[in-house]
Amino acid sequence: MPRVLVPALTTPPARPVGGRVRAFGGATMGTTWSVKAVLPATTDLPALEAMVQRALDAIVREMSPWEPLSDLSRYNRAAAGSWTPLPPATATVLRRAIAVAEASGGAFDPTLGALTDLWGFGPRPFSGGPPLATDIAPLREAGGWKRLTLDGDALFQPGGLKLDLNGIAKGFGVDQAAAALDRAGVKSYLVEVGGELRGVGAKPDGQPWWVELERPPPHGLAANDAERTVVALHALAVATSGDYRRFFDHDGRRYAHTLDPATGAPTINSTVSVTVLAEDCMSADAWATALTVMGPDAALAFAAARGLAALIVSRSPAQGQNEGGLEERLSPALRAMLDA
Repeated sequence: MPRVLVPALTTPPARPVGGRVRAFGGATMGTTWSVKAVLPATTDLPALEAMVQRALDAIVREMSPWEPLSDLSRYNRAAAGSWTPLPPATATVLRRAIAVAEASGGAFDPTLGALTDLWGFGPRPFSGGPPLATDIAPLREAGGWKRLTLDGDALFQPGGLKLDLNGIAKGFGVDQAAAALDRAGVKSYLVEVGGELRGVGAKPDGQPWWVELERPPPHGLAANDAERTVVALHALAVATSGDYRRFFDHDGRRYAHTLDPATGAPTINSTVSVTVLAEDCMSADAWATALTVMGPDAALAFAAARGLAALIVSRSPAQGQNEGGLEERLSPALRAMLDA
């Protein structure tokens, strides 16, 4: 039987009347997006799909490092000592990124753009292997979220600072897609962008939007180490950071795309994945990245202290035939959903 998580609700979601679940989707941010929504038969589905697509296209246009004309790319090329006006949405994302960076002691850092490129996880062509330490050091010293100065919606370029919002922008995309549905008057929906989700309302049968939390692939480990976990996603978002999503292997070692700001290199702790549930997906996305960098023990303590609902999956120490198995840690806020 799967493990079932139910968030505490002051009022249950209203059961929609006069509609059925309809699905649509598209492509964005190098991945796909999808929506399941309870809609009347008369709904103009192509128009609704186009509305969501426009909201997601705006994020790519503003925040993608792969788009040379994006506002983020324009800032990254800006001369030292200059100010770059940011679109309101980009400034909103950056303010949240700075807040998470400060709260996490720099485990989350939105200024790793140059290092992301160096490691082959950005727009720059991949070299085929890890970079030299002598190449990492100057870029790590040139970065750092504490060098960011945001005055209103204008961002100062101190010189050599390159933003990378990939650890938060996809979650923001989920929120923006949800906002587009809200503006269209949709009351019950499930939005997904590249595996990150947000649910609102209930289905016509009164059931919530049940989703299974992402589990790491076997990786040569025991496939049944982790239980299946499903959650009722009402007024709730979920994001997962995992070392299996983007990586490269070199000389028998895996280099995952999540970089540790303290070293300027991919994380080397035993964390395999971190899933965070939050009211908005932008926050869930950023916290999942930060907790991944911290490592399992520190992440669990941090999540407990801040009331974050987190599922932390790590490689367990060798234990006989279970060598290299998976170990799960549930934060108190997530464990409370089991008792709801």
